[in-house]
Amino acid sequence: MEYDKVVATLRETYAAGRTRPLSWRYDKLRALRALLTEQSATLYGALDADLGKNATEAYTTEIGFVIAEIDHILKHLREWTRPRRIAVPAFLKPAGGRVIREPLGVVLIISPWNYPVQLTLAPLAGALAAGNCAVLKPSEISARTSAVLAELLPEYLGDDTVAVVQGGVPETTGLLEQRFDQIFYTGNGAVGRIVMAAAAKHLTPVVLELGGKSPALVEPGVDLTGTARRIVWGKFLNAGQTCVAPDYVLAIGDTAQALEQPLADAITEMYGENPATSPDYGRIVSTKHFDRLVALLGDGRTVAGGRYDRAARYIAPTVVADVDPAAPVMTEEIFGPILPIVSVPDLDAAIAFINERDKPLALYAFTDRDETKRRLTAWTSSGGLCFGIPAAHLAVPGLPFGGVGESGLGRYHGEHSIDAFSHTKAVLDKPLAPDTWRVAYPPFNRVKRAVLRRLI
Repeated sequence: MEYDKVVATLRETYAAGRTRPLSWRYDKLRALRALLTEQSATLYGALDADLGKNATEAYTTEIGFVIAEIDHILKHLREWTRPRRIAVPAFLKPAGGRVIREPLGVVLIISPWNYPVQLTLAPLAGALAAGNCAVLKPSEISARTSAVLAELLPEYLGDDTVAVVQGGVPETTGLLEQRFDQIFYTGNGAVGRIVMAAAAKHLTPVVLELGGKSPALVEPGVDLTGTARRIVWGKFLNAGQTCVAPDYVLAIGDTAQALEQPLADAITEMYGENPATSPDYGRIVSTKHFDRLVALLGDGRTVAGGRYDRAARYIAPTVVADVDPAAPVMTEEIFGPILPIVSVPDLDAAIAFINERDKPLALYAFTDRDETKRRLTAWTSSGGLCFGIPAAHLAVPGLPFGGVGESGLGRYHGEHSIDAFSHTKAVLDKPLAPDTWRVAYPPFNRVKRAVLRRLI
């Protein structure tokens, strides 16, 4: 594929000014929404083929999620893109200042396989809303969904607005050699570094949505049954293949042992005695990822689950206890249905444990103490912080979503998506007459110096 021609076609659209009017942006967002509603059955089938994702989960976390994002943007887009007046200091008056959000141009969106609809189309909605054209590179691992998007997106949005490039590493490498006005990447840190290095050659700005080990802190005194249900829901959604899933439980004191049975009970409550037969439990996306996860099952004492079937790419929802913090299951992002429990003696030790490691994409805490909430807010750093529920902050359109440090760079969702895909331009307008600025012109004398010192 001639990637330069793909980019050139979209750049012609942008250069002609077609993407700038709000009417164009509204039309494209409504077309994207129509794709999701009119082609939902096709998307459900693709997600089931790639990930064993049931229709309810596919709607809530993928199709319905993006529809809600689009609706929120449509409701507020005019307000968000309106120039914002800025006060001007007295020494510059008469003058006017304003801030304008302008589109970047042609952006590249590289999306992962675990939520191949959401993590492709939610960023795209932000790019279109900000007035950009986009090249999309969905993951080759979720091949069925990638093919569906490649077929449908040009049909609904036009191939002069959006281009979809399918393939693996060679195709991604070819795209990264082109000059884009922004690159938006969702995936792991290793590839994120490659993306950032490629972008640096053209001084292209990047948004990196990465991952990491997101802890779920559990403090003594909380409702363990309710806590277990929330953790199990967040962890085993999409068979654990979620960047914001609780990666491990950090339990204080005796809570570690006390939480074991409630976690096992919650798994049975949601997925039955044999989750392999549950229509609500997904599958590992590939045998490569399956083999990596099975290699982690040897760490710790199995509390629940532990069974697997390579032919079916099935790994049971698994909880392991007595885990060594230095074990592989605790030193790499799991990204699968394995939940380790680690015990620490008190909150001080828990905060130290979190801060000694890379900053997580999310930190979840289950506590009844306001003091604990204050301390975690003040003394830990994470992309997001949730009390009482994991992963749900993504569903709040007004909250920014993104990481910090090793877990990412930049943020999006709602108005933050407009910021992510726009240049925020400063505009100052000062008339030539009356020329009040003459006081700043050399040569300087005693009067000018006194006036400047008073004004500035």
